[in-house]
Amino acid sequence: MKKTLLLLLFIASFANAQTDKNKINQTLDAWHKAAGEVKYDAYFNTLADDAIYIGTDATENWTKKEFAIWAKPYFDKGTTWNFKALERHIFFDKTGKIAWFDELLDTQMKICRGSGVLVKVGNEWKIQHYVLSMTIPNDEVDAVTKIKAPIEDALIAKLQKK
Repeated sequence: MKKTLLLLLFIASFANAQTDKNKINQTLDAWHKAAGEVKYDAYFNTLADDAIYIGTDATENWTKKEFAIWAKPYFDKGTTWNFKALERHIFFDKTGKIAWFDELLDTQMKICRGSGVLVKVGNEWKIQHYVLSMTIPNDEVDAVTKIKAPIEDALIAKLQKK
C-alpha cells in the first residue's frame, strides 16, 4: 500500500513538473514573440514587477521599469528584436515555485544565450531575472577582445574607482 501511494505521488509530481515545464516554454516563447510582434504590454507584463533584465552591453543591468523606459522608443518605432528559441533547458527548485533556464536563441545578432529565473505567481509564471549574452566562438575570442577593449578598458577603470 505504501509503495503504491509513493508511486502515485511520484507520478503526480512528475506530471505537475511536466505541465509547469510546458507553461514555462509557452511563457518564454510568447515573451520573445511579443517583442518580435511589437507588443509592448504583452512583453513587459511577462516580467515580474521587480524583475531584472541584463543585456549584452556591460552597462545594461536594468530594473523592469528602467528596461521598459529604454525599450519604449523601439516599440513605438516598430524596430524591436526577434528572438526564437533553438534549444532550452528548464530546472525547478524543490518547492516547484521557482524555475531557472538557459536557452540558445536565433537572433539578429546570430546565436545568443538567454538565461534566467521564473517565479510562479498563482498559476502564472513570471520572469524574475533574465540575462542575454552574445556567444563568441572560441577561435574568435582574441579578435572580439581587440574590438571591445578600448570601450571596456574605460568602463573597467570607471568601475574600479567606485
